[in-house]
Amino acid sequence: MIDMNTVVGTHDLALIVLDTLRYDVATDEMRAGRTPNFARLIPNGWEQRHSPGTFTFASHTAFFAGFLPTPARPGTHQRLLALGFEGSETIAPNTCVLEGATIVEGLAARGYHTICIGGVGFFNLKNPLGNVLPALFAERHWTPSIGVADPHSFENQIAIVERSLGALANDQRAFTFVNVSALHQPNHFYLEGGEARDSVASHAAALRYIDRNIPRLVAALRPHTFIIICSDHGTLYGEDGYVGHRVAHPIVTTVPYAEIIQ
Repeated sequence: MIDMNTVVGTHDLALIVLDTLRYDVATDEMRAGRTPNFARLIPNGWEQRHSPGTFTFASHTAFFAGFLPTPARPGTHQRLLALGFEGSETIAPNTCVLEGATIVEGLAARGYHTICIGGVGFFNLKNPLGNVLPALFAERHWTPSIGVADPHSFENQIAIVERSLGALANDQRAFTFVNVSALHQPNHFYLEGGEARDSVASHAAALRYIDRNIPRLVAALRPHTFIIICSDHGTLYGEDGYVGHRVAHPIVTTVPYAEIIQ
């Protein structure tokens, strides 16, 4: 585990959440060579982890409390970032312990400019619930063009990253959070031929769309950035009779995860 006490303060941080990405689809697509940019970015492949939640709001609330997806193997797994509270068994010497109720607040207290680029409805700024998580950040963005219904949502999100980070002074550290909405239903429009319904195939096609554009996002993040890329939960397309998520099915609770430092 990297010593996050040497990272926080010297590097930007970025949390890129590929909302709804299934671990099985991520690994199958990489194994088949259909996500070549992710394969170059993550040469050891996706790590299998367990999500702390089964839908977006629950998972992100945990993430922002320092509880990222947990390695899918037994053991007490040390955390990268944490908030000081009594009784934690996953804070270790390499954990950066922050002050505040969330890691967003804690990083802001360490001098970070915090940026939220929303995606799915829990970040849409249109109602009180859609403001809860974005309100943690100093800078927050959402328009329909970065929501689930726009086939170019990821490209539009990257453009905001480019503008926001480009406007910062070189010595201003930043925490950039992007909730990538393209994988979330509806995703049928990523399939050639105009499929009318979502499926595992369209989920995979949406991931290939993200793969085509991920180099641009990485290039938009500044040098000396510690990047976490993960999913918040998977989703079901009829397996065992279930459709969607918010159920404790293994396909929902098992997620891909990776760490990159540049």
